[in-house]
Amino acid sequence: MALQIVITIDGPAGAGKSTTARRVAETLGYTYIDTGAMYRAVTLMAIRNHTPRTEADMDALAARLNIHLETTSSGQRTFVDSTDVTDSIRDPEVTNLVSEVSSIASVRKHLVQKQRLMGLNGGVVMDGRDIGSVVFPNAQVKVFLVADIEERTRRRFAELKSSGQEVSMDVVRKQLEERDAKDSQRENSPLIRPEGSTLLDTTHLTIEGQVKAILKLVAEYQRASDLVGKYFRL
Repeated sequence: MALQIVITIDGPAGAGKSTTARRVAETLGYTYIDTGAMYRAVTLMAIRNHTPRTEADMDALAARLNIHLETTSSGQRTFVDSTDVTDSIRDPEVTNLVSEVSSIASVRKHLVQKQRLMGLNGGVVMDGRDIGSVVFPNAQVKVFLVADIEERTRRRFAELKSSGQEVSMDVVRKQLEERDAKDSQRENSPLIRPEGSTLLDTTHLTIEGQVKAILKLVAEYQRASDLVGKYFRL
């Protein structure tokens, strides 16, 4: 039986992380973990509870929330306690605030602990912005996805339109550029290319092409691991 490993996929919004990570997990029979959904869940509850965005208040909120992800036939669902918040965490109000909430050190501390427990036994594909750099810096396969701003804008615009949100391409591009700046400049766990990761430009790649490229990296790791194992058994 092949070794169950940890695969991390990081990158900016619109680079193709979630769809690609989900497909890779399905192909390998692994668990897909959308860490962005976890930060969105905290953001949603902060909005609903009118929680001041101070370290102390957000620390208390993040500590008491029971956030869990469930894989269903219709995809991954996000729960806070027993409440399904999968749709609510995609509301524009949450989207506009999640970068600020995710920059709070106490929030990241609690969620990183949860994420490490989720991947403790391997067999996971985890996507986000600091997975290969902070959560699992020693993951066996680490990928950093990028795409040019025009393509990321087109993808996000199509995603929002399909969900019924009325937006313009110019607004979407501006939102992406602002999110990029916040994510890369924040003090706690900024968006960076993780050391030892493979850079994959998805600008001109289909989802199938992205999945194939990552599965190739996994196969190469598995072959190398098998060779090392055979060497030490000699």
